[in-house]
Amino acid sequence: MTVWTKRLLCASTLLVGILVTLPAMAADSAAARPLTAQDVQTALDSKSIDLDTIWVLLTAFLVMWMQAGFAMVETGFTRAKNAVNILMKNLLDYCFGTIAFWAVGFGLMFSVGNAFVGDSGFFLHETTVEAKQADGAMTTTSNFEPLAWTKVPLEAKFFFQLVFAATAATIVSGAMAERTKFVSYMVYSIFISLVIYPVSGHWIWGGGWLSKLGMWDFAGSTVVHSVGGWMALVGAFVLGPRLGKYAHDGKPRAIPGHNIPLAALGVFILWLGWFGFNPGSTMSVLRNDISHIVCTTNAAAAIGAVTALVASKWIFGKWDAGMALNGTLAGLVAITAPCAWVSISGSLMIGGIAGVLVVLSILFVEHILKIDDPVGAISVHGVCGAFGTLSLGLWSTGTGDGSPLPGLFYGGGFTQLFHQAVGVGAVFCWAVLGGLVVFYALKYTISLRVSPNEEIEGLDIGEHGYGAYHGFVLSTTPEP
Repeated sequence: MTVWTKRLLCASTLLVGILVTLPAMAADSAAARPLTAQDVQTALDSKSIDLDTIWVLLTAFLVMWMQAGFAMVETGFTRAKNAVNILMKNLLDYCFGTIAFWAVGFGLMFSVGNAFVGDSGFFLHETTVEAKQADGAMTTTSNFEPLAWTKVPLEAKFFFQLVFAATAATIVSGAMAERTKFVSYMVYSIFISLVIYPVSGHWIWGGGWLSKLGMWDFAGSTVVHSVGGWMALVGAFVLGPRLGKYAHDGKPRAIPGHNIPLAALGVFILWLGWFGFNPGSTMSVLRNDISHIVCTTNAAAAIGAVTALVASKWIFGKWDAGMALNGTLAGLVAITAPCAWVSISGSLMIGGIAGVLVVLSILFVEHILKIDDPVGAISVHGVCGAFGTLSLGLWSTGTGDGSPLPGLFYGGGFTQLFHQAVGVGAVFCWAVLGGLVVFYALKYTISLRVSPNEEIEGLDIGEHGYGAYHGFVLSTTPEP
């Protein structure tokens, strides 16, 4: 084929292509119209929802990753012979929680229902209802109306709330570590994600009676952390202390954790995860809001570590690393409720007080209440969660749309503080009552605690058949 023949073939092909596409181009041209302002706004709204969805899912991934942080903290603060058991409990919390919250919990928490509990939406089933307004206009509402304030897809809303539910469940494993029967713990884990957490969550986040009262909890100091902390209190009480924890005269003995570096790694993972926990609770990309929440969250964590460390030096005469790590978590838990509505200076006050409070609370729980909590979960999550919720009534600036009333220190009087106190008390009563029912039922049916021999040998061998550290010789005798 000559060069001229090739050129003629190419030109013929191009001409045929033009003739074929001209009618379609003409039709598109006839149908085309100038873009209107409404077209532009619709496109922007669609892209905004896409961006919000990405933000919600990314922050949910960070919160899910907090399960690893809890696993590392609890493993590090307990003995090596129970490491596999702790890790498995943290894994199963999330697995069983996923199924239970999808099947029942999400519906109880976020469907319309009544002031105390939702009554539909099980298995993530959404329904819509048409209603006529006073002006005659028809509106369509979802049975998940309490979450209608965010426009992301329902499954994104569900996943974000799921990882919060799993956080509440996993808090308890540390307080009950080293002596709880594995099957009993799995039953408890299902129950908290199925009923206990969703019901009290509905009161505050699902449009229930506490939200109508005026109680606020931005990201869950009470909704998530105090529920887990108070359940931990009841679980550790019903279970009893570890063998060798208390001497004959009632004085507590130290049972050191086996791996403080692992616990420190867990705290850093949790700190990172909290940048999903708190800013992600906007469930939308509001640049000023998420930037402010990141700063208040970080400040409270930092000062919490410092004040806990100073308090431990003053009380024990040593710079206690474990207390500093728990001080970091105490600051994070405390700022979770007010993070969006306090200034950075306010967050420093809240986190600083929480750091001291967690040290004092750990001593009170161990020495006065005689409750054995190997990781300090009751104090970190229960006590500091309650304090953080109350702190909103003290340091709330009262600025911004849809914000709480100004706090006591900002000229708002006691009103907001009273609403917060009612919420803290109501959730405490619900979690303690639910915990007593669940743990005593387990204790007197399938049993809650392993045998003394199994506890001495370690739950890794007794419950799972092997240990975490093969080739190492581990002590299997109670602490003297």
